[in-house]
Amino acid sequence: MEVVVEHINSVVLSLALLIAGALTWAAWRLINYVWFTPKKVEKWLREQGFSGNPYRLWHGDLKDIKKMTAQEYSKPISLSDDILPRAFPFHHQILHKYGKKSYFWQGPVARVLIMDPEMLREILYKYTIFQKPPVSENPIFKLLVTGLVSQEGEGWAKHRTLLNPAFKLHNLKQMLPAMHACCSSMVRKLENLVKEKGTVEMDLWPHLGSLSADVISRTAFGSSYEEGKRIFQLQTEQAKLAFSYTQSIYIPGWRFLPTKTNRRMVEIYKEVRGLMLGIINKRIKAMRMGEAENDDLLGILMDSNFKAIRTGRRNNVGLTIDEVMEECKLFYFAGQETTTNLLAFTIVMLCKHQDWQARARQEVFQVFGNTIEPDFERLNRLKIVTMILYEVLRLYPPAAMLFRKTTGKTELRGVAIPNGMELVLPIIFVHHDTDLWGDDAKEFKPDRFSEGLEKATKGQASFFPFSSGPRVCIGQHLAMAEVKLAMAMILHHFSLDLPPSYVHAPFSLLTLQPQYGVKIILTKA
Repeated sequence: MEVVVEHINSVVLSLALLIAGALTWAAWRLINYVWFTPKKVEKWLREQGFSGNPYRLWHGDLKDIKKMTAQEYSKPISLSDDILPRAFPFHHQILHKYGKKSYFWQGPVARVLIMDPEMLREILYKYTIFQKPPVSENPIFKLLVTGLVSQEGEGWAKHRTLLNPAFKLHNLKQMLPAMHACCSSMVRKLENLVKEKGTVEMDLWPHLGSLSADVISRTAFGSSYEEGKRIFQLQTEQAKLAFSYTQSIYIPGWRFLPTKTNRRMVEIYKEVRGLMLGIINKRIKAMRMGEAENDDLLGILMDSNFKAIRTGRRNNVGLTIDEVMEECKLFYFAGQETTTNLLAFTIVMLCKHQDWQARARQEVFQVFGNTIEPDFERLNRLKIVTMILYEVLRLYPPAAMLFRKTTGKTELRGVAIPNGMELVLPIIFVHHDTDLWGDDAKEFKPDRFSEGLEKATKGQASFFPFSSGPRVCIGQHLAMAEVKLAMAMILHHFSLDLPPSYVHAPFSLLTLQPQYGVKIILTKA
């Protein structure tokens, strides 16, 4: 009996020691994460000449970020005001206080702001060294969208290769009639609204969202907006929930807790997944029966994917159904967000600058005459419209910031960068930098692009609304074609002005958006 008791005591003692060891290890990991590592990084940053707020245990700068953002988002600004203090108040303060070699604390993680064009170019082109932070570091965003934007290394090369055919010029030309049909539908709705009075005050924001949603639905999946409407609603809600996590500390394992937000994000993910799988499976069935036309993004992607699988000598050359689904979600999210926001701020700028609106309208009539057709070559002849769009992308880039992380020790323009350092490429701040663009950098002056991008940027990496380098946005030409066509048709049919009720309030919800919509006065041209 004594031997048994002694054995039990020994087992209990071993378990206790094991648990104590595990708890000690976990406690050390936590203390190292929230204190010793940040302090070590802080010392390195200061030695390298970077400046920022002193590290504060656990929260870093997050409380300040959240407080300043809430304060600024509670009040609008004038159209002539600098948008940076409102849209990104904390980052604006850091750069104003510490200069262009600065950093801030996203909880216990330091993020270095990169404003130097040569550094930016090197980061964007050396994409194997400066990679996107993996989704695994904050897996809550995996519930929103992954696809090509979250891939690295061989995975990125495979996805990009299979997606490239969908964005070739001849395929984009084939999609123009679908874009034209969507734009025509929106114009007819707007014409009906102004038919009786000739002039109407309205919020154009929902119409622009519906247009972009309709275009991406038809060009990507051959379906109308009504079929994809639920997906858009869910993805919009998911984006808002994901954004809330950017203002809090990421805690490993937190996403598994049954909080209200976590439960809702999982519900949305499952519903979107089910809807997307339904679209994909319907297309697979049609392709097997020889009834599907491969003239939309999904069809071209799946055709490219099937060819890769049939001809590939290695495993893992094609995409799984789950990977195709994630690319479809990315089409939906990125395709709608970029074009809706670009259209919105373009219209606001043309309302404010009536001279440029008149010049753009005159060009549209000169190029297209009395009827606008889905003609890719004539769209490319809209030089003034293109200048206007570039200037809007400079002042109001939809994706205002990019994030990168080093994959090993490296050197960046003479600065030693340790492994795992997080870098922020603040597109919107670079686009507004007076050192790069001149004293009129905050002003709307499309003629700065009159001689092309190379001349406007003086060959520097100072304009990258769609990113740059090998990982430049694959859908940028599709987005620009859609926005050119939409603006051409709007200007062809209407004149635009701002009413006293318009509220200018750019804010960031993963992308840069008008917080209170786009109130305008619409008049039949």
